[in-house]
Amino acid sequence: MSTTKTLALWVAYGTNGVVGSIRHDDDGYNVVMAGSDAPLGTYPSLASAKGALHAHMTPGSSWPIFREH
Repeated sequence: MSTTKTLALWVAYGTNGVVGSIRHDDDGYNVVMAGSDAPLGTYPSLASAKGALHAHMTPGSSWPIFREH
């Protein structure tokens, strides 16, 4: 049996509130948009995960504020 441990969590805030989150675990950085249960994907670095999250926001959206929890 395999367990995955979350090493860190970042919540992304846009102008109208939470837009998504990034969880760092043993596999990489997992991006989940607000309101979705399914992850967008797993990325090798925090920078690439932040970019993917921003790319899935409404076109023209400002870069979100990321806060580590």
